[in-house]
Amino acid sequence: MKYGGALALASWAAGAWVEALQQRATAGPAVALPDAIVPVPLTAARQRERGFNQASEIARGIAAALALPCVSWLERVRDAPPQAALPWEGRAANVRDAFRCTRALAREHVALVDDVMTTGATLGEAARSLRGAGAGVVSAWVIARTLPPEQA
Repeated sequence: MKYGGALALASWAAGAWVEALQQRATAGPAVALPDAIVPVPLTAARQRERGFNQASEIARGIAAALALPCVSWLERVRDAPPQAALPWEGRAANVRDAFRCTRALAREHVALVDDVMTTGATLGEAARSLRGAGAGVVSAWVIARTLPPEQA
């Protein structure tokens, strides 16, 4: 989806996520829905190059299905090389201070949406910005998880 421009996969990914969330809710205790859904932003240059933000496309589909707001409370404030091009141990430094929350939050529960989690560095840094702005709970919602090299 991200590299091949297959935007149709965004609605599939959002639908699969919502289905998994509903299955989890019926199989156990109630799942607390967030107050808002926040996609992980790209830099303006990367979004122009790609033509879309895959996290935003997925987040919009999830938000619509769950009747939740999809908001752009994060912005990417500095460019960095793509995480996929870096070794695992260099990824946290690559995204340090890369995000800024654009509003004060009042203990909201937000779901941070991204397509793939590898080391968690991007999600961790984005969550740090949201928590610094006052978010009470930040949940990470991803479509796929990349295994560490020793487990792949």
